[in-house]
Amino acid sequence: MSIKRVGIVGSGIMGSGIAQTAATSGYEVVVRSRKLETAQAMVAAVDRSLSKLVEKGKMEDADKAATMGRLSATAELADLKDCDLVIESIVEDLDTKKQLFADLDALCAPQTILATNTSTLPVAEMAAATNRPQMVVGIHFFNPAPVMSLVEIVRPLTVSEDVVATSKKFAESCGKSPVEVKDQAGFIVNALLFPYLNNAVRLLESQVASKEDIDAAMKGGCGFPMGPLALLDLVGLDTSLAILDALYEEFKDPNYAAVPIIRRMVTAGQLGRKSGSGFYDYSK
Repeated sequence: MSIKRVGIVGSGIMGSGIAQTAATSGYEVVVRSRKLETAQAMVAAVDRSLSKLVEKGKMEDADKAATMGRLSATAELADLKDCDLVIESIVEDLDTKKQLFADLDALCAPQTILATNTSTLPVAEMAAATNRPQMVVGIHFFNPAPVMSLVEIVRPLTVSEDVVATSKKFAESCGKSPVEVKDQAGFIVNALLFPYLNNAVRLLESQVASKEDIDAAMKGGCGFPMGPLALLDLVGLDTSLAILDALYEEFKDPNYAAVPIIRRMVTAGQLGRKSGSGFYDYSK
């Protein structure tokens, strides 16, 4: 199976990062958002990101121009019909994703691979919303997608071996190191990461230590590049809550039960970096 043209659905940081990664790797990329100006803003974000690489001497002007020439923006889902691979990176809501997969299934050619960048939701549920479950796979990039080397290739029970092999080849061609994982909540990374993050919040809520000292301890004691509370702010408290809820729903493990303050912060709109405040203040 050959991939030349890639569609990206979703206008957030992950969608923009995946678009940059694919376009830099030589693929024609169409980014789609419900509003054209939002899709155009994604392309502009890629342009700014590549400009920084040029300024640092990590990319030539000609390579940047060629990459941007492979990127286009649209508000029309129909503009993805000629893509060989479509990756969705929309809101982490299963019903919303299932509807999108049903729409893409009706629109795209039978040989088009439909992929989700979900971090924890069941890929099988999205596959079941289509008439091509064998063509539906998880291709989970990590944030920031242009920098992080890992991609989780998630295998629902229905996916074909050709689709898995093609997805791995695509990830490798983007300079990533793919790992295969079965379709269960959290996959590998989040299933191990989020109990740690959740328990860090529990320590904070129990006033065992300040947020600054918790983060400093995990950086200094474990060699982590970022402390757990700063990482939650980077991921987004809303995304983190959705992941914890999905993990708890599947496993009923108390370590996955979100500490109450996380839910209260999401209700208050304190989502982390994306909103300007979370455990830390980013408004300045």
